[in-house]
Amino acid sequence: MAIDIKVPQLPESVADATVATWHVKPGDKVSRDQNLVDIETDKVVLEVVAPEDGEIGEIIAEEGATVGAEEVIGKIVAGSSTAGDADDSKKSESADKSDDKKSEDKKSDDKKDEKPAAKSGSGEKLEVKVPQLPESVADATIAAWHVKAGEKVTRDQNLVDIETDKVVLEVVAPADGVLAEIKQDEGATVGADDVIGIVEAGAGGDDVARSSTTGNDESTDKADSASDDDSDSEVAGPAVRRLLAEHDLKASDVKGTGKGGRVTKEDVEKHVKEGGKKAAPAAAKSESSAPAAAGDRDQKRVPMTRLRKTIAKRLLEAKNATAMLTTFNEVNMKPIMDLRKKYKDEFEKRHDTRLGFMGFYVKAVTEALKRFPEVNASIDGDDIVYHNYFDISIAVSTPRGLVTPVLRDTDKMSIAEIENGIRDLAIKGRDGKLTMDDMQGGNFTITNGGVFGSLLSTPILNPPQSAILGMHKIQDRPMAVDGKVEILPMMYLALSYDHRIIDGKESVGFLVTIKELLEDPQRLLLDI
Repeated sequence: MAIDIKVPQLPESVADATVATWHVKPGDKVSRDQNLVDIETDKVVLEVVAPEDGEIGEIIAEEGATVGAEEVIGKIVAGSSTAGDADDSKKSESADKSDDKKSEDKKSDDKKDEKPAAKSGSGEKLEVKVPQLPESVADATIAAWHVKAGEKVTRDQNLVDIETDKVVLEVVAPADGVLAEIKQDEGATVGADDVIGIVEAGAGGDDVARSSTTGNDESTDKADSASDDDSDSEVAGPAVRRLLAEHDLKASDVKGTGKGGRVTKEDVEKHVKEGGKKAAPAAAKSESSAPAAAGDRDQKRVPMTRLRKTIAKRLLEAKNATAMLTTFNEVNMKPIMDLRKKYKDEFEKRHDTRLGFMGFYVKAVTEALKRFPEVNASIDGDDIVYHNYFDISIAVSTPRGLVTPVLRDTDKMSIAEIENGIRDLAIKGRDGKLTMDDMQGGNFTITNGGVFGSLLSTPILNPPQSAILGMHKIQDRPMAVDGKVEILPMMYLALSYDHRIIDGKESVGFLVTIKELLEDPQRLLLDI
């Protein structure tokens, strides 16, 4: 049976998307919830996962293709005879290999019983260190270990994520071998060059696992099966890993019912639900003899990540340290939508990037900043600092929280260069590759809540900046045009600003300028 691989629903303000990267090819076997392809919009990258176990039968939309919501971009053959035959043959082969390996393992175990325990590895012991931190960052936190002590690792494999105030640094294995020891657990505060683990170069994972579990047959069997399974590190897809992280779980904590022991979303949800039911009576007994409340009323306390702490601190500072005010307007998006529809194919062929909305937003904001320099200024003590350059922060949603990387010198960029720049920042944000240089600076911020469906909001300032522009959902509404009612795609604009430096005249004039430029995009080309 063939199952369609479809583009997910896109936000209202996003007309189409681009197929960014296929992670599989026709003929590849896939498991349920495995990420198949990344779909890229103006601001976010969406993952499309496999709905069932099966085999990729066909890829309809290649990388770079422009696609719409619910469009079929590929096919999965679920439960095909070919896949079944291949599975059977592989099972028989693996069974033979397993029998041989068990006999070999038994012999090696017998030898170990006769002799003293062998060294866990014959290779050199290499330190896993925290990388150099940026000058403005004093320390960092161990965010997540991706391997456990005793597991095999390969050179340049990501071992652990180190989280600073704004960026996440990856620490990779210095050589092939085994992670012999974890010195700093998740949540620990560490400094630059601190030793957080030991990798034993050239060591065998089976040897380390056995030496750490001598006399425990059950643990040894588990270690053997883990080392035999080449896909052990892939027991959960990206969507499932995110769900595990939300509940502070690891894939090994949950019993997988998918193909090859793979963990599915249902497995995680079932584990969490059952865990809650078991924990409630125990908690009730330990605290008091009162009867337990009906229903699931458990709760979990999780420490804030460094990024979330920093976001909370800066937002609170913005509310308490500025005289923030918000002014609103609305813009008719039909002219830009018509322009995109007319030129998007030719634009993409010429510039190798999609013609999105953000290019127009950034261009309009840059022109408005030229006309109203107070909005591009900031307060430093008792001084006003006027910036004669145009660096715009673009709010990007990442799995770890909202960040605002900077697009620099936007006055010197074409719409195509702006689109490419925003796409690169969005991908780096998604992959946790944003650097301190990407994050520092910026004179003005644009945030687009419309991609998530927001109709109207009051954005909070990004200090020390003096203003932030909020874009919203494009929605068809009846509007009065020349005495007649027309249905038009309308979008609310919201400008939050610091009233200490920007007066009402400048703030309203700035917002009206953006409205006029967006409603008549030819003005951007003619500089009028």
